[in-house]
Amino acid sequence: MPVWQALYEELKDKGFMVVAVAQESRGAEHARPWIEQAKSSYWQLIDTEHRLEDLYNLVNVPQAIWIDEQGRIARPPETAGSTDHFRRMDLQTRTMTPEDQAERLAARQAYLDAVRAWVSTGAHALPADRARASLPKVTPEIAEARARFRLGVWLRANGRVAEGDRQMAEASRLHPDSWSLWRQAADLDEVGKASGPDFWKRVQALGDRPYYPPPKL
Repeated sequence: MPVWQALYEELKDKGFMVVAVAQESRGAEHARPWIEQAKSSYWQLIDTEHRLEDLYNLVNVPQAIWIDEQGRIARPPETAGSTDHFRRMDLQTRTMTPEDQAERLAARQAYLDAVRAWVSTGAHALPADRARASLPKVTPEIAEARARFRLGVWLRANGRVAEGDRQMAEASRLHPDSWSLWRQAADLDEVGKASGPDFWKRVQALGDRPYYPPPKL
């Protein structure tokens, strides 16, 4: 059973709900098979206009936001249990060492345990002022990048591919920290490109900077 379904089944009687949102520029039908295959009993939505990314300044997947029963953000967007161990995998076989696999699973378990603790006791929730101060800041450059990205998607959908690609390239230039913008644009250009050689070049260019910043739990 997928981890989020298992967690939901475990905690649903305590008022817990998982809301998974697929960011899909190519249209809902591209995400629907994955959702149907998961057969989850928690909510799964498809956001073709990237409204969620705009609202919370999301930059990668998977990211999670904790929202309490009053609708207050208890923790701002952060990496949801994924780690950078994938950066050391053998690209020929797409495998990781047993040690890296164990550390990756341990990190994911620690994140899920933190969610359990929050639901059961309120642990790890931030005070309102800290949660507000921790929200990612939207600069004018980021706002322009998101507008250009949406324009680029519209242009491509209306047959103006070259213009659309230019707008999305400018979006990534203005907001280089957003892997979501770059990966969506790459996937529109060619399915699979978002995890191909260009992706790995960008990852390697990070140097010591994280791809998945660990949550500060």
